[in-house]
Amino acid sequence: MNNKEIFIRLYQEYVKKYVNKILFSLFFSLFVAGSTASIAWLLDPAIKKIFIERDQTLLYLIPLAIIIAFITKGSSLYLARKIMIIVSTEVTKDIQVDMAKSIIHYDTQYLESKHSGKFVSNLTYDISLITNMVSTGILNLMKDSFTLIGLLTVMFYQNWKLSLMAILMIPLATIASKSLGKRMSKVTTQAQEKSGILLSYLSELFKNYKLIKIYQKEKFELERADKFINSFKNTVQKIQIVFTRSTPIMETLTGIMIAALIYYSAILVRQGTLEINNFFSFLAAMMLAYQPVRSLATLNISLQSGLSAAKRVLPVIDQKNKINENLNFPEIKIKNAEINFKDVSFNYLENDNVLNSINLKIKGGEVAALVGHSGAGKSTIINLIPRFYDTKNGDILIDNQSIYKVSLSSLRSKISFVSQDIYLFDDTIKSNLYYAKSDASKSELIEACKFANADEFIDKLPLKYDTIIGENGLRLSGGQKQRLSIARAILKNSPIILLDEATSSLDADTEFKIQNAIMNLVKNRTTIIIAHRLSTIFKADTIFVIENGEVAAQGQHKDLLEKSKIYQNFYNKQLDNSN
Repeated sequence: MNNKEIFIRLYQEYVKKYVNKILFSLFFSLFVAGSTASIAWLLDPAIKKIFIERDQTLLYLIPLAIIIAFITKGSSLYLARKIMIIVSTEVTKDIQVDMAKSIIHYDTQYLESKHSGKFVSNLTYDISLITNMVSTGILNLMKDSFTLIGLLTVMFYQNWKLSLMAILMIPLATIASKSLGKRMSKVTTQAQEKSGILLSYLSELFKNYKLIKIYQKEKFELERADKFINSFKNTVQKIQIVFTRSTPIMETLTGIMIAALIYYSAILVRQGTLEINNFFSFLAAMMLAYQPVRSLATLNISLQSGLSAAKRVLPVIDQKNKINENLNFPEIKIKNAEINFKDVSFNYLENDNVLNSINLKIKGGEVAALVGHSGAGKSTIINLIPRFYDTKNGDILIDNQSIYKVSLSSLRSKISFVSQDIYLFDDTIKSNLYYAKSDASKSELIEACKFANADEFIDKLPLKYDTIIGENGLRLSGGQKQRLSIARAILKNSPIILLDEATSSLDADTEFKIQNAIMNLVKNRTTIIIAHRLSTIFKADTIFVIENGEVAAQGQHKDLLEKSKIYQNFYNKQLDNSN
C-alpha cells in the first residue's frame, strides 16, 4: 500500500464522517489568519500616524484594534484546536475499535504466533502517530497556510521586492524538512519495535513475579528492564533529536533572511522608495510568518511518522482469518452429540504433523478419555472440535454434520470448554460466570456453583458473588479459580463438554466432589476428557490412547490393560506416582 492509498483509505474510513467539524475548524482558522495578518498591518498606521505624524485621534483606536485582533486570534485558535481535538479523539477511537475487532476475531493460531506487546504498541503508540498526523496535520495545514497567505499579502502590500526575497526561505525550509521526514519515518518504525518489545517484557514481568521472587532473579530482571527501557529511551531520543534538527536550520535561515532584508531595506530607505512604517509592518509580518513557515515545513515530519505508523496498523486491521463465520451455512442440529473424526490430520508447522489420519468415534452421551504422553496430540484433538484450529486433511462430524459446513457460532454455542489454563477477567465472580450465559437467572448461577463445589468459598467472601477477583483471578487460589471455570462451563449447559485437565489444580477432597458433580452433569451429554489421574479415566466409557498423533488403542480400562502396552505403562506410572 503506497502513501496515496493510505491517505485515501484514512480519509474514506476514518476522516470523511467528520468533514463538517473539520470545515467548522477551517472557518475559525480563517479568523486566525485574518487577525494575525491584521496585527502586522496595524503596525503601519501605528508608526506612521502615532509616532511620525503624532496624530492623537488614533492614539486609542489603533491599540484597541490590536487588542481586538489578538483576542480574535486567541479565541479562534482555541475553537479551531478544540474541534480538531474532538475529531482526533474520535478518529483514535474508531481506529482502535477496528483494530480491537480484528484482534478479537483473529484465528487462534495467528494470535498464538504473535506477542500481545506488539498489538498493545500498535493500539497505543502507532495510533497516536496516525491521529496526530490527521488532527494536528490538518489543523496546521489549514491554519498555517491561511495565516501565511494573509501575512504574505501584507508583506507584498508593503513592498513586493522585499517579499520576493523573503519567499526564498519557504522552499529552502521545505527541502530541509523533506530530508528530516525520511529520517523520522525510519526512527519511528524503530521506536514502535522497541515499544512492542518493552510492552511484551513488562507483560511477562507482571505474569511471572512469583517466579522472579522464588528464584531470586530481581537483580537479573532489573538489568533486563534497564536494557529494554534504555533501548526504547534511546530510540525516543533519536526521534526528538531528529525533530529538533529543524530548529537550527530554521533559525539559521531566518537569521540570514532578516539580515539580508535589513541590509536591503536600509538601501531602499536611503533611496526613498521605502518608508520606515512600511518596513516595520513588513518586518512584523515576516516575523509572524516564521511560525507558520516552520510549522508547514515540519509538517512533513509528522506526515512521514503517521504514514509509517499506518503501514503497521492497517495490516493488523486487514489480517484475513482462515476460520470465519459463514452466514449461508445452516445452524448445527444436535440430537445425540455423536462426534466422529475421519482421517483427520493437523500440523502447526509445515511438514511437522501433530495428528496423522486420526479416526475416532465418540458416541452421543458418552464420556471419552484421551490419554497419552505430553505432546501426543490430545489437546489438539479437543481444540479442533470448536474450530480453534482447522484440520489439514479429513473431516469432523457431529451427528453426521460436518463442523465445516455449519455456522461457526451455532457450533461453539453447543460446546463448553474447561482448560488447565484458567481464563478469568479482572471483574466480579458474578460477571465471570455470566460470561457463559448472560441471561442466566441467579438461581441457575448458584446451582452451577454448587455443582462445581464453588459455593463453599464464594459464600465466605465478604462480597460473595460481587467480589472482584483480580487479573486472571489473582486473589483466588488455583483450586478456587478452577472451580469457577468449571461452574462457568456448567452454567452454559451445552450438549458437548471438553475438559482439558480440568481438575489439575484441585486437592484430592475437592477433586472427588467435583468429579461426582461433573459425572452428574455429563449424563446424556458427550464429554471428552484429557486427564492423567486414574480416578477420571476409570469412569470413562471409552479410553483413547494417543501416541505420536495417532490412535494407538481404544477401549475400556480393563481391556486396555490387557491389549495396550502404552496404556499399561501409563497405568503403572500413575500407580507409582499415587503411592
